[in-house]
Amino acid sequence: MPGFLIKRLLYGLLVLFGVITLVFILFNILPGDPARMMLGQRADISSVEAIHKDLGLDKPLMTQYLNFLNDISPVSVHNNQNPENYWYLNPEKYSPYLKLFSIKKTSLVLKMPYLRKSYQTKREVAAIIAEAFPKTLLLAAVSMIFAFIIGVIVGIFSALKKDGIFDQVALVLSVLGMSLPSFFAAIIIAWVFAFLLSDYTGLNMTGSLQTVDDFGRGEYLSLKNLILPALTLGIRPLGVIVELTRSSLLDVLSQDYIRTARAKGLSEFRVITRHALKNALNPVVTAVSGWFASLMAGAVFVEYVFDWKGIGVVIVDALEKYDFPVIMGTVLFISVILIIINILTDITYALLDPRVRLE
Repeated sequence: MPGFLIKRLLYGLLVLFGVITLVFILFNILPGDPARMMLGQRADISSVEAIHKDLGLDKPLMTQYLNFLNDISPVSVHNNQNPENYWYLNPEKYSPYLKLFSIKKTSLVLKMPYLRKSYQTKREVAAIIAEAFPKTLLLAAVSMIFAFIIGVIVGIFSALKKDGIFDQVALVLSVLGMSLPSFFAAIIIAWVFAFLLSDYTGLNMTGSLQTVDDFGRGEYLSLKNLILPALTLGIRPLGVIVELTRSSLLDVLSQDYIRTARAKGLSEFRVITRHALKNALNPVVTAVSGWFASLMAGAVFVEYVFDWKGIGVVIVDALEKYDFPVIMGTVLFISVILIIINILTDITYALLDPRVRLE
């Protein structure tokens, strides 16, 4: 187990380093000057140069890259003579840190990663992510729970009623759900359930977890706004889970130990729940964990259509405004989430299947 975790962590760090490098290069070769976006196209040269200096954009690209790595790394090298350049040493922006050791004018410190500030709002990118991420996490979790419960139940009945009417309808609908683009499904679902049938459903076409009261009494929790985006986001993993559960269960039911269990006189319900389902769910669990990570990363279109104030809306707004620190910060954050979920998936898969060894 320790060797497996170390190996996976090293692999994850390598992937993260590649993502960091790619993101930095990509957003530093794109057209657009952050200084002019902040000041307007009529800004004078001196003001533009001052913004460049403040943001560190006047330095060579390699220096910018090293400074970026230094900011986002938990272990950073800092110059003791310029404490004002470091956010954690500034008394007005104090954040806990641990000085590991110093050599002359240089210190090695342990700190929280710094994702810098938004060009447009001047807010810390970490604060923007902390505000938006819980909404995306809630949306992805509800979508995945809905897809898993319904998908496993439908998949079991499809396997037990193989080639029947229920099985054929379930297969058609699952293929349709897997092939339907999320943005198209979001528009159709919003139009049908929140426009055509709004008198019966009482649902809104747009809305986030908190809704502003029309009478000026502040914000209130509106869980009904979660229904349509969760349904939309869960359609594709639902189709995958139905297919995987059906095919995996059919394969398990053909094994010798299942025939032995039936020959001992065990009821079909006991055979399915105690013997077949556990082994049949291994590929399903792998798919669920992978899809859960993908849902958090790929909820951009769904959140944008339903105006769900999560990471997706933050990314779209930042792209429209060329707010590179916000885009880079959210991409790196999502990458870390994906790496962590992949490691947990491997561990879960090994725990469910004794034949798999963590090596």
